[in-house]
Formats: sequence, C-alpha cells, structure tokens
Amino acid sequence: MTDALRPEDETAKRHAARGPGRRPGPTETREKILAEARTLFAEKGYDGASLRAIARAAGVDPALVHHFFGNKEGVFVEAMRFPADPAVVLPRILASPKERIGETMFRVFLEVWRDEERRAPLLAMLRSAMTNERAAALLREFVTAALFGRAREATDAPPLGIQAAAGQMIGVMILRHVVRVEPLASASEDELVELVAPTLQRYLVP
Repeated sequence: MTDALRPEDETAKRHAARGPGRRPGPTETREKILAEARTLFAEKGYDGASLRAIARAAGVDPALVHHFFGNKEGVFVEAMRFPADPAVVLPRILASPKERIGETMFRVFLEVWRDEERRAPLLAMLRSAMTNERAAALLREFVTAALFGRAREATDAPPLGIQAAAGQMIGVMILRHVVRVEPLASASEDELVELVAPTLQRYLVP
C-alpha cells in the first residue's frame, strides 16, 4: 500500500488547512476590505491610511484592493458611502469653459444633492462632522486631500478660492436641506444657480 495521498485526500487536506466553512467569495472579500478601511480611516484619517495598510488589515494582496477600487480615493468613497466620486465629478467640471466653471460646478453639486439616496449620506456626514471631531477631521482630510488637491492640480484657481467655493456650496445646502430656511429651501435649482454661480466664478477665476 502506497503512502501517497489520492487526489481526494489532497483536496480534504487543503480544506482542513483552511479551516471549517467555505472559502470567502469576491463579495465577502470586498466587504472585508471596506470594513477594515473604515476602521483605518477612522483611526488614522484619509492621509494616514495607506492602501498597503488596508490590504494588510484585510489579509489580502494590495493588488486586490486596486482591482476592486482602483485607488485609495475609491476605497474611501465606497467605505464611507460618499455619494460623489471625485474621479467622475471633477473631469465634468473641468471640461466646461473657464468662464462657466462656477456654474458647472454648482450644477453638478446640485445634481448630487437632488437625489434623496445620494443626499442622505451627505446629510449624515455633515451632521456627524458638526458634532463629532473624528468625523469632522475625516471629512476635512478627504475634502482637502482628494477634492481640493485634485482641483488645484487641474486648474489655476487659488487654494483659498477653491475652499471658499466649497464653503459657499455646502453652506447653501445646509440651509436648504438641513435648516430648511425659506425661500431658499423651495427655490428652484435655476434660481440658485443664477444667485450663487457668479460668486463661485469670482472665487475660482479671480
């Protein structure tokens, strides 16, 4: 009788080495990466949590994180359920003529807030940032590194102008959707664009 293992014995041995239960599938692996990313983003912030550290915490190869999410920005968008991906939104804004970049930016911003499903996590994030320093720091780091940083790279708008434009738009949305101040809350999008876009244009193209 030979000591060599038969094919079925080899299979059993591999299953035993992995332990009980089935091997995690792509969906479970993806969710594991997101869970670990949320923890690291909360502990270290956007800049402090590297893709390699996220992969290590999830027990996967960094290439798999790239495969699922593309880059760290993509991981953050998915992990925090951020409803607007800068990689998609910014090219749309920057493709507009320079003399209309303020209007285009605000229309894209309003489009995100118009959708209730996309608006809900934004409201939750803003409310959290107002009452929780960790949430505020997380939002601040993402906006500074992922949004402002990319906008500065792609346009000659001054950093202070970009931040002022973001503050203007967020302030309007808080009054419109959180505080619900009238007539701002019930104004049409075209009315808001006519009112706010010229100010954004001055911030972005001084």
